[in-house]
Amino acid sequence: MNLIQSCNITVMVTNLDTAIAFYTETLGLTLKNRFGNHWADVEGPGITIGLHPTQKEINRGENLQIGFRVTDLEEAITALENRGIQFKKNENDQVRIAFFNDPDNNTLYLVQP
Repeated sequence: MNLIQSCNITVMVTNLDTAIAFYTETLGLTLKNRFGNHWADVEGPGITIGLHPTQKEINRGENLQIGFRVTDLEEAITALENRGIQFKKNENDQVRIAFFNDPDNNTLYLVQP
């Protein structure tokens, strides 16, 4: 069974409007989705970049995450927990998400929109 539907890179940004302008106007990527001031998807050849505003101070090397979109979050979590992965779930009114780390402590997540 293939759990993963698609992937994206999340970039934590200090200003969503500035980030969208940079990725679209400067780099020439396409704005595919914008969800208020909470999230934007920009796409380029073979990549989707999720732009997510943060109130935290951004430190170099600590502002990227890799996201894996899944059809059924609970099914994917169960399958990966059986492979030894531990999750931290975060559900809100816009998205169901579960964070985990790779062996080097990089942040990864599963998301079910």
